[in-house]
Amino acid sequence: MSDIEVKREDTLTRAEAAQRLAALAEGLSNGGTVEFALGASTVKVHVPDELRCEVEIEIDGDEVEFEVELKWTTRKPATRKPAAVATPARRAGTSGRRARGTKT
Repeated sequence: MSDIEVKREDTLTRAEAAQRLAALAEGLSNGGTVEFALGASTVKVHVPDELRCEVEIEIDGDEVEFEVELKWTTRKPATRKPAAVATPARRAGTSGRRARGTKT
């Protein structure tokens, strides 16, 4: 169950739908703060640099549904430990140096 859910459904022209999507894209591109107008209110959401995106198209008879869903966590990411650096293994009894006077 969600802590908060705000939902609004409207009938729009294609140009109005494009304007809403362009405003969403602009917010994502310019700092990640997205604002949604919901009647007399506005909801402002911060979107992190990394998120999951799901696109779904469903065709049922003469009805087409196109959904774009963006998901992210509000938890802070865990700090990553530096990866171990692999070094080449040396054969026993060798120093990795060539003896003088030997050819390779």
